Amino acid sequence: MKISCMSFDESAKADILELFGKKIDKEGFIVEKDDENQKVLTKEGEEIHNKEWAGIVKSSEAFLKSDTFSLVKLAKKLQ
Repeated sequence: MKISCMSFDESAKADILELFGKKIDKEGFIVEKDDENQKVLTKEGEEIHNKEWAGIVKSSEAFLKSDTFSLVKLAKKLQ
């Protein structure tokens, strides 16, 4: 499986999330744009703070955290 990578700086996060119908709430968590009470969750059911956000898996809305465990798990899945 080929991994596509797109790099962006902190200032672009809000714009990228907007493309997926998401935004960052007052506490810094990623939430649904139309319902700030609905936080975006990882596949493991964890809420994602914007500082932990690593990206979105291609062709899905599987949000990833940037911690080592989450990234290793993704790398193993893509092998």
